[in-house]
Amino acid sequence: MTSFAPDSIVLNRKLPLWYQVSQSLRASILGRSPRDPLRLPTEEQLAGHYGVSVLTMRQALKELEDEGLITRHRRRGTFIEPDARRGAPVRLLGSVDAIVAQQSGMKAELLDHGTGPVPPEVAEYFPQSSEVGRYHRLRCDEQTGEPTNHARNYVRPEVAARIDPDDLVRAPMTKVLRDVVGMDISRITDTVEARLADPETARLLEVPLLSPILHYTGVTYDTAGRVLDVAVIHYRGDRFSFTVTLDAT
Repeated sequence: MTSFAPDSIVLNRKLPLWYQVSQSLRASILGRSPRDPLRLPTEEQLAGHYGVSVLTMRQALKELEDEGLITRHRRRGTFIEPDARRGAPVRLLGSVDAIVAQQSGMKAELLDHGTGPVPPEVAEYFPQSSEVGRYHRLRCDEQTGEPTNHARNYVRPEVAARIDPDDLVRAPMTKVLRDVVGMDISRITDTVEARLADPETARLLEVPLLSPILHYTGVTYDTAGRVLDVAVIHYRGDRFSFTVTLDAT
């Protein structure tokens, strides 16, 4: 039986290995094609794929099992759960793969895209640019079709010129920048605050006007310290929570 082939990652030794592996595998699972097999490779094969111990791999798989993304059967193997709900809390631990995992697994509709003036709210991130690439997407739960968030991405013009908009229907912006365009991402700075839904957000997310939402701003930098992308995302407050863990080691 053919097994599902997860993406590869370069591990950061400053972060827990099991966490990085679980987030990478989670992103691969949520971003898989419907035609991909549901059976995962064995623990030993996955450990070899990621370059970690079987014990570390076991811990990563337990995280995904607890979330309901996979099921494990003695003697039969480990399988992706096709009906798993995607609305899990966001957990950030300083990993780009965590961001990719959080953004994956939702049906995305590209509402609008093009090049335009830099909006005042993100102007501080693009001091040398008069225009930016602009992308507006609506994400929905794959099972229920319920809107979960709408995102606006603002990208440096020379980078936007290399982005195929069709890729943004299939994959998160962070993944497209890193894995498709080939940009070297050094860090992502996140800001989350509570706001009230404005008329556009209320309409897109199908919530009452002035209901609570989570307003997220994610700024992605390249290795030269330049801003690649600013993501402004409005999440439904009844569907998302954010957990931030600080590693003291």
